[in-house]
Amino acid sequence: MVWVSSPWKIALMVFPAFILFTAFFIYPVVYAGGYSLTDAAGFSGAEFVGLDNYLALAEDSFFRRSVTNTLLILVLSVTFLVPASFGLALLMQQRVRAAGALRALLFGPAIVAPILVGLVWVFILDPRVGLLNHLLEPLGVPPVQWIGSDSLAPYSIAVVFIWASVGFAMTIFYAGLRLLPAEVMEASSLDGASGWQQLRYVTIPMMRETIGIVSLLLITNVFKIFELVYMLTGGGPVHSSETLVSYMYFVTFTDQRYGSGMTIAMVVFVIGALTSLAYLALSRRGRLA
Repeated sequence: MVWVSSPWKIALMVFPAFILFTAFFIYPVVYAGGYSLTDAAGFSGAEFVGLDNYLALAEDSFFRRSVTNTLLILVLSVTFLVPASFGLALLMQQRVRAAGALRALLFGPAIVAPILVGLVWVFILDPRVGLLNHLLEPLGVPPVQWIGSDSLAPYSIAVVFIWASVGFAMTIFYAGLRLLPAEVMEASSLDGASGWQQLRYVTIPMMRETIGIVSLLLITNVFKIFELVYMLTGGGPVHSSETLVSYMYFVTFTDQRYGSGMTIAMVVFVIGALTSLAYLALSRRGRLA
């Protein structure tokens, strides 16, 4: 009797999960993919155009600029955020006075809505009323267009993103460091290993999977940047600070080219899926090695 009823119990457990997975994952992807093959715009009818929207992206200079900006933010974030957050996590492991308050202070930006983070930094980086230019003025530095120029705006967005994300990454690293077996660390100390040697040959190798998780989360978060761009620059001047998601928003909802907007959405989805698959493959290879 138990053997007969088990498949039904399993089906009753799996079926709701399958429905939710289909409704919240498969259907939106299929729907967006279908729209990306049409010339849907506004409330007019949509006609099938095949891969024309994808071919048009290759000739869209604003799309290419959004890809460049996204990759720029990604490179800067991986280069600076991962080492900085890992270093802060190591610092938090030491007996630092008011370490709990410092951890809360660093983690604070991670729990603030990105739209509010962007609003705060507008009052810091604005060329006319921003705090940073006012602080530099007594030093004889002329007003700098931190978020008003096509050359500095992407870097400013990267700085704000790093500031807002460092506490989150630090918390993950800190949790990983706390889970390291104390016996291994004590054994390395008894063997005469210095602090640098412990870090290089013991801590970092044992934290490899955690570093991979943080890097994956960082990459996916970079490809989702929208609110910071919306508040800081609005994508300007002349779309020079757009990221992939912010440009998708402009094309879809401002320009009302739904077919083209869904094409960009599919590109972002494919990039995210490939990144996740690459990480899973590398982590599996690392475990098997």
